[in-house]
Amino acid sequence: MSTGPGTPSAPAPATHDSPSTPEPSAPSEAAAAPSAARKSSMFSSLKVRNYRLFFMGQVVSNTGTWMQRIAQDWLVLSLTGSSAAVGITTALQFLPMLLFGLYGGVLVDRLPKRPALLVTQTAMAVTGLALAFLTLSGHVHVWHVYVAAFAVGLATVVDNPARQSFVSEMVGPDQLQNAVSLNSANFQSARLVGPAVAGLLITSVGTGWAFLFNGLSFVAPIAGLLLMRARELHVVKRAPRGKGQLREGLAYVAGRPALIWPIVLVGFIGTFGFNFPVWLSAYADDVFHAGAGAYSLFNTLMAVGSLAGALLAARRGKARTRILIAAAMAFGVLEVAAAVAPSLWLFSLLMIPIGIFGLTVNVTANTAVQMATDPAMRGRVMALFMMVFMGGSPLGAPLVGWVTDAYGPRAGFAFGGLVSLAAATTIGLILTRVGGLRLALGWHHGHPHVRFIPRERSEQNEEQLATVA
Repeated sequence: MSTGPGTPSAPAPATHDSPSTPEPSAPSEAAAAPSAARKSSMFSSLKVRNYRLFFMGQVVSNTGTWMQRIAQDWLVLSLTGSSAAVGITTALQFLPMLLFGLYGGVLVDRLPKRPALLVTQTAMAVTGLALAFLTLSGHVHVWHVYVAAFAVGLATVVDNPARQSFVSEMVGPDQLQNAVSLNSANFQSARLVGPAVAGLLITSVGTGWAFLFNGLSFVAPIAGLLLMRARELHVVKRAPRGKGQLREGLAYVAGRPALIWPIVLVGFIGTFGFNFPVWLSAYADDVFHAGAGAYSLFNTLMAVGSLAGALLAARRGKARTRILIAAAMAFGVLEVAAAVAPSLWLFSLLMIPIGIFGLTVNVTANTAVQMATDPAMRGRVMALFMMVFMGGSPLGAPLVGWVTDAYGPRAGFAFGGLVSLAAATTIGLILTRVGGLRLALGWHHGHPHVRFIPRERSEQNEEQLATVA
């Protein structure tokens, strides 16, 4: 990616730190202004032209991606009549990330992000168009779908860490959490619209047209990338080609508690807490005996909650560790509560806060990890993050499925929630000890107040209280 004359080699500092910026007339106004901006500007990163182009392209592309997911599963099922074949298709799409995800991160750190994304987005467009041609012409076979799923997975190995890293290059560090949150809101909105549109196309004109729409939908993000202004990007220095860069990335993460523990937490929750296809289908059929309509309702309500969680995250100005730990604990508690919910309506309502806190965990961890990472290492770190989060579910699903089959859906759901809660509690305690923090309980304006404070400060406060007493 070419660097314009005014483009810094690292994320630019906030403009209010510039010495040439005039000082505000009153300190109170200076303190209040940033706080108000953080709380009220839910869509502030969309003011950045490059990110706005990216966001609009992803709106179209994500809708097409969800359409292809539904059409792909339906096509495999109609060709084979086998649910196992559908599972093979899903496994083939995730397998490249498990096998090559870390190498994709190394590659992303070496490459300019925008040209890399142009290549990966074009590759996925070609895959969708090829499936459309084969299906509409009546020559499609199940092995074609297998190959297409694996090809999309290979493109994702580079596309995922490149997109994650490119967000910071578009908006800079000050708007990173807002942009990551809006990306999640974008994805969840498409999750609501895409399957519905795919269902209409499949029932009216066939699966081939859903593949065609997905292939053509990549025109939007490709056009957005081409229209961006390179001089306005916060381009970072690329890692030179060399030996041992994969080991270097793993050692970099392992030596930093601010990176390793959020990734471990996301790994546990992704592996054990996000197996909703296993649980929700079992609850719809075996617990409430309500059929496919209830399964669709559960997924829709969870998507609504996820969208709300993304928008709430966009209002926060900073990714804080305590928010990550609290959201993860709430997520685990809510899953346990849903596991024992006695009625269909209560279980359905619990899907909304589960979606909110599950998405909050993902966005907060994503932002915290990006902000704590050297830009030159970001591709490798985010590849590890995505590999742990996305690759954990295929590994945990068989275990969670076995618990669900052997002991019932309620036990399976409670197991996932308890593991998530235990992981959040344990990692929260580790982070407080590593950071030299201590839990402080008190009252603030008549309400209970829980916060973490430095251990030295709490000991001084105790000594002062003892002296007064």
